[in-house]
Amino acid sequence: MDLNMIWDFFIEQLQLEDGIEAAHVKRSAGIPFLYIQSNKDKPDIEHSIKKWSAKAMRGKRLHSDTIFFREKESLYVYRHRFYVPQEKMFCCGNLCVDCVRLKQ
Repeated sequence: MDLNMIWDFFIEQLQLEDGIEAAHVKRSAGIPFLYIQSNKDKPDIEHSIKKWSAKAMRGKRLHSDTIFFREKESLYVYRHRFYVPQEKMFCCGNLCVDCVRLKQ
């Protein structure tokens, strides 16, 4: 699974969304920041982010996390990331309640 393809699809679809003039990602210290230039209000932008991140992750074992960072006029900045959930992939033998042997 290539996260770059997921990011590319996500950004392309955000840019096609009505009311969003520009969207791009900058990485600072390894953390991806999503910059959105828009005339929409904050709840509408966050809805678009959730909608297109869900569609970008469809069929893959990924999660996304979006945290509002700052706003300046019509520029919104979010800390947004796609990540693989940390789950146990094998039985460690300690009789854990969330053991992979107990999943169906």
